Amino acid sequence: MTREIIATENAPAAIGTYSQAVKVGTTVYLSGQIPLVPSTMEMVEGDIEARIHQVFKNLSAVCEAAGGSLQQIAKLNIFLTDLSNFATVNKVMAEYFQQPYPARAAVGVAQLPRDAGVEMDGVLELV
Repeated sequence: MTREIIATENAPAAIGTYSQAVKVGTTVYLSGQIPLVPSTMEMVEGDIEARIHQVFKNLSAVCEAAGGSLQQIAKLNIFLTDLSNFATVNKVMAEYFQQPYPARAAVGVAQLPRDAGVEMDGVLELV
């Protein structure tokens, strides 16, 4: 199978040696997104809820560039520097997803790029 690199200006540009997403067949591997505003490459202003919303907006833009949507994410990984924000993630996630929800993991980590507080990546299936 061939690999197709997915890129969009509607999500933050990669800040390292990676692509926003890679499509292999009908599967799209989404790189981690932090709450950067694509047009400025600065962290979104506001609290953790605003940051979580920005991450979902960024993921959505990459999904759309791949020809899909958030609803087609099969597996979502969430990384939080403060697991007390888990309930906020659930609240915000319910605004972007409908049942059946994707498989998911939420992991507490010591630090994220640019002290983001939240990062998410996932696997999208285009069927």
